[in-house]
Amino acid sequence: MQIKESHFRGVDLNLLVTLSVLLRERSVSRAAERLHLGQPAVSGALARLRELFDDPLLVRSTHGMAPTARALELERRLLPALAEIEAALLQRREFDPLASDRTFVIGMPDWIELWLAPFLLACLAVHAPRVRLAIVPTDPFRGTDMLERGEMDLGVGPFARGPAWRRERDVRSMGFRCVYGAAPLQDGGRLSLADYLRFPHVLVSYRGGFDSAADAWLATQGHAREVRYSSARFASVPAILHGIAALATVPAVLADQWCASAGLRQLPSPVPLPDFTVLAAWTTARDSDAGLMWLADRIASLAGAGEGLAT
Repeated sequence: MQIKESHFRGVDLNLLVTLSVLLRERSVSRAAERLHLGQPAVSGALARLRELFDDPLLVRSTHGMAPTARALELERRLLPALAEIEAALLQRREFDPLASDRTFVIGMPDWIELWLAPFLLACLAVHAPRVRLAIVPTDPFRGTDMLERGEMDLGVGPFARGPAWRRERDVRSMGFRCVYGAAPLQDGGRLSLADYLRFPHVLVSYRGGFDSAADAWLATQGHAREVRYSSARFASVPAILHGIAALATVPAVLADQWCASAGLRQLPSPVPLPDFTVLAAWTTARDSDAGLMWLADRIASLAGAGEGLAT
């Protein structure tokens, strides 16, 4: 395909990037924050874009700024092109982990960080001593949006299977275990449904709820449990379980880790819960980023290395 250079006169690639962020955020102030620019600069860029495309692009509405039909068409056609440009800019034929000083932004729920981060940092200390990691919080509901917004280079979590523009690989499949501290239960036994219902529960819910798949199953059996505490984070659970006679149902690797390091105990859950899969996910634009692919390989290798990682 032959490109006519004259068609690009007066077009600044940064303007198109600004347009994509404005269309995503639907707000000049939020776009300015995302782009690390002042609001006057983004307002000026929007004025230039309106002139360039001879269209208002974003108009005020009761819910902020709404895109015009022309803006939506530009978004549909320009975003894939910008992704291809990003991929070309990021492409590295080789990645030397021993020499690299890159910083990778990885999104993880806190329980995955508690589980994997120590092993990942130990691995990097040997194989990529100058590489830095910035861990940002994510969860199964926000992972895809955070990748699309460029808020993380790589997501590691129990995400649902994603859209076509998202790449993913299975990291590890696992189930759940019931953990407890102060609750007077017998080690090495089985947790009966009666005991499961007798004690209150601590629940981790990313949306601040007080029910989960376990409660849905209990309802089909004519039962209900008492969930006394709900949090979006796992980190506080061990201290709570040492303080009160309660139960928490957590991913198996975290249960193993807490039993080894935090003095908790665990038993199989009497509620049948399906296994789930932890994924590593990135955008198709990063497929040719050798450094990111190297890091995804390391994470998958560490997570799948066997039960030794959990203890």
